[in-house]
Amino acid sequence: MAKKQEHQEVAETIARIVLKAGREKPILQGHPWIYSGAIDKMENYTLPGQLADVFSSDGQFLARGYVNEYSQITCRILTREKEAIDREFFRERFQKAFHLRQQWISAYTNAYRLINSEGDFLPGLIVDVYRNGLVCQFLTAGMERQKEVILQLLIEMFEPEFIFERSDTGPRQEEGLQQVKRLLYGKLPKELIITEYGVHFKVDILQGQKTGFYLDQRENRLLVREFSQGKKVLDCFSYSGGFSLFAAKGGAASITAVDSSLRAIELLQENFELNEFPRLPKRFERADVFDFLREDTEEYDLIVLDPPSFARSQKAVKKAARGYKDINMLAFRRLRPGGFLFTFSCSHFIDPKLFQQIVFAAAADVGRPVQILRRLGHGIDHPISIYHPEGEYLKGLLIHVVE
Repeated sequence: MAKKQEHQEVAETIARIVLKAGREKPILQGHPWIYSGAIDKMENYTLPGQLADVFSSDGQFLARGYVNEYSQITCRILTREKEAIDREFFRERFQKAFHLRQQWISAYTNAYRLINSEGDFLPGLIVDVYRNGLVCQFLTAGMERQKEVILQLLIEMFEPEFIFERSDTGPRQEEGLQQVKRLLYGKLPKELIITEYGVHFKVDILQGQKTGFYLDQRENRLLVREFSQGKKVLDCFSYSGGFSLFAAKGGAASITAVDSSLRAIELLQENFELNEFPRLPKRFERADVFDFLREDTEEYDLIVLDPPSFARSQKAVKKAARGYKDINMLAFRRLRPGGFLFTFSCSHFIDPKLFQQIVFAAAADVGRPVQILRRLGHGIDHPISIYHPEGEYLKGLLIHVVE
């Protein structure tokens, strides 16, 4: 009962934010963030994550969200109405998000993103489905304060076997929160295996990347499968083998997978054993991908570049651009004429236009004639609010090296 009373109190305590004159336009246009520099004054604020109403300088109500003075993004918008932020509010948002996934996702996988933060109009909250369990990220003080309500609803609506929290990311630190990794509900299975388009994967939600698996690359893995028949494939930054296994499923002639993490290589090997490709020639290399591409003398028909983020801040963009250019130049040198490059960036601060310019410069410096066959991005379980272009973090290109 005490917890319910606490959250009821949170819902009733509303701070007041008044914007500087002329700074209301982004909010009127639907953007969900208010930076500290746009705020003239803040009244009745007592603690991070508190709910707040936002007003223009002339007193017009604009939105309701939650506030954190320790974050550069001081307020994140939840609604444009003066409505209660309570169980029913979250229930409605969860139902809409689940309905979208049930229409398009559940028929071919049992692992997908259920709640995608701003993309599902719940900034700061990530919920991923792994078979019969859920993995959550509470990335902001506002969602941290609503955690108990959210957990109760997830249990009630989805009846999961477990709920595990992977709030061990950088954004928590920016919000003044400690990183957290713990079981919140139920019991973890001894072994968690998911299935995607008939391919099986062991998932390490305790130590794995992101929430355990790169769910956002699902449709791009499927496309790699379509292009892999008879191809000599190189999978760089392979992690647990998502692209490698789909290339094998598509009839690749051989697979070479490279990752610097021992645990990633172990997961990759386990996943190949799980899917039984015994006769497929394959090579697993634990190595720095830059060093491998410089030293390797083989040529490949298809290369996948899916590196970790090279730019974790705006200040890092210049250095990151150099890294992306170098890695793509090295890949172009290893591709046979007529080969294909699937190249990606998951850096928030590298926008699609800049990424294409980087790949263009890499191809030009190497002197390879190339064509863009397709622009790539998230799967549909990672929706992007049209008002929040910052949510489009994953961008990629399918490149053909002309013979």
